[in-house]
Amino acid sequence: MPQMKDSHYDAAIIGAGMSGLAAGIRLAHFGKKVCIFERHNASGGLNSFYSIAGRKFDVGLHAMTNYVAPGVKGTPLGKLLRQLRIEREEFALCPQKQSRISFGRHGEATLRFTNDFSVLDTEVAAKFPEQAEGWRALVQVVRTYDDVSLDAKPVSAHSIVARHITDPLLTDMIFCPLMYYGSAQERDMEFGQFVIMFKALYLEGFARPLDGVRVIIRVLHEKYRAAGGERRMKCGVAKITEREGKAAALTLDDGTEITADHVISSAGYPETMRMCDPARTIAAEANTGVLSFVETILAFKQPPASWGWGDDTIIFFNDSERFDYVRAHKQVDTRSGVICLPNNFDYAGADLPEGLFRVTCLANYDVWAGLDERLYQADKLRWFSEIQRSARRFLPKVADAILAENLLTTDMFTPRTVRKFTGHLNGAIYGAPRKIRDGRTHLSNLYLCGTDQGFLGIVGAMLSGISMANYHILQKSSG
Repeated sequence: MPQMKDSHYDAAIIGAGMSGLAAGIRLAHFGKKVCIFERHNASGGLNSFYSIAGRKFDVGLHAMTNYVAPGVKGTPLGKLLRQLRIEREEFALCPQKQSRISFGRHGEATLRFTNDFSVLDTEVAAKFPEQAEGWRALVQVVRTYDDVSLDAKPVSAHSIVARHITDPLLTDMIFCPLMYYGSAQERDMEFGQFVIMFKALYLEGFARPLDGVRVIIRVLHEKYRAAGGERRMKCGVAKITEREGKAAALTLDDGTEITADHVISSAGYPETMRMCDPARTIAAEANTGVLSFVETILAFKQPPASWGWGDDTIIFFNDSERFDYVRAHKQVDTRSGVICLPNNFDYAGADLPEGLFRVTCLANYDVWAGLDERLYQADKLRWFSEIQRSARRFLPKVADAILAENLLTTDMFTPRTVRKFTGHLNGAIYGAPRKIRDGRTHLSNLYLCGTDQGFLGIVGAMLSGISMANYHILQKSSG
């Protein structure tokens, strides 16, 4: 898209991730002159895609959470579609087959779940009968909790869950998927975040377009363009100039200065605070996340179902006595992780052109960041093998030779990759541990949306952008 000459906007949005795009669409629908500034050449932020030798690989998207079947009312997905004027069919979502949580050296303790909550409910009652009553009470608390309140006070999720669940194994198994798919906090979650993720994964569920995250991005681009929004790619914001308690101007990477009545940043709380002039480095450092990941990706000639890996869509695994969701002490912590098999969604008779196998594990940004290029590449190879070895314990056994003869290509990203392409300090996938629920900052016209505002997942990110646009800009203009 060619750059425009305009230098003043009703709203400037920093970052073309899911939340930034959604905020832009919402504002443009109501006639606001809005521009999204994105430093990179691809939209999507934490949920984008890239190409190598003609193959497109998703980044971030294992599954779109908050999936519900057509006709189900009063859900985040339905609200999102209404607010952005998107027809459900445009996202072309295909539901998961089933997923599981597997703990033990080889997955001896397992809970299955699908997009039908009764499956998980039955599994818990059957495998943890003494916890069944407490489990039902916890589910009722989750169902009735107002997780979208913008002024809710933070409270420990472990402290609330402990009132109902006393078995440490069940507690860890409940927390594992929720943490891997959304927690920026080590060893715990804020209860509102726990509720958001519990509903998104367990009460609602997983889905994916056949062609992956680029379908979602393409739809958002089309809606934004049709509504009259402007988007400047490869054009980041370098500085936010503060005057009289407001964001008075934005300086772009090329030195150009623009102004806006309102600024919405999806860059993250500490990253936004560092952009400010004067920079608020102390505030940024006090709320910078440390949790990052590595991910390995393998493409095969055949779908994984060919050798018995066709039942599960996503597997959350842990081999230790307790699940320890904390920054890896070494480069990678292979004790736990997430296996994603993108072929194992219900594509209604279609399938992906190749078999895909993705494994995600916790990592340590500082160690990866300090390596010279030679050691970096060597350690990627070494850890690639370790991650595969760990993950395959939780799948039916397949001979190395069979996988090798079917292998087409591999790739791997590290916390260094995350830092480079998202700008998140420490490669922190889920941003700051303390979320800013109302999106407010020290500047009266600068607001946060996305990960650090506190709505999680792809649907949550888009709802964050919508909520911040509604709450801070559209309601004020209509009032």
